[in-house]
Amino acid sequence: MEYKSLICGLGNPGDQYANTRHNFGFMLVDHIVALGETRKSMRLARMEESGDYELWRASFGGATCLFCKPMTYMNLSGGAVSKICGRHGLKPQQVIVAHDELDLSVGRMKFKRGGGNNGHRGLESITECLNANDYFRLRLGIGRPQDEYKGISDWVLEPFARNEEEVLPEIIKAAAKGLDMFLRRGVGVAQQFINSFLPERDRQENAQEPGVDS
Repeated sequence: MEYKSLICGLGNPGDQYANTRHNFGFMLVDHIVALGETRKSMRLARMEESGDYELWRASFGGATCLFCKPMTYMNLSGGAVSKICGRHGLKPQQVIVAHDELDLSVGRMKFKRGGGNNGHRGLESITECLNANDYFRLRLGIGRPQDEYKGISDWVLEPFARNEEEVLPEIIKAAAKGLDMFLRRGVGVAQQFINSFLPERDRQENAQEPGVDS
């Protein structure tokens, strides 16, 4: 069977990491899999191949795609991605990696092909194992710690704050829609939607003019 894309969500396995910022990619794949479990038209199927990853196939964005969650921990994600690509004849340009991004605030997303890894160990591993960096990246904002004494490694392994958790479902739903748009209509349309996305509460705040009573 031929697949149009491999959509890989990055994260760490285990209940202790389930709701942490580093697992934003896992959350997105979980959302799409949950959709497939309720929509027969997606023809979702779990594929049992390796203990290194969890893998599904589904009809998504008008094509048959693979969805994976590496089970190797973040820093070794590339091994799982490379193995899947090798088994299913996928090129790096067919890979989409969804990952947490420090340089975007919670609620912001960016979609692009190629580029640097910005110190993200999961991306570094994928780039090394694929021997390429021209795969697509869906960058899901988690922001940086405001506490100057908090290290990045601690920050990304913390759960989202309560006010952030409230908007996660809206963000994840929009991210899935953006991927659907990419597969159906191409990178330009997807970037326009994803890169300009704001949660509803942020749009409302931006619409209020300073100094004007509501």
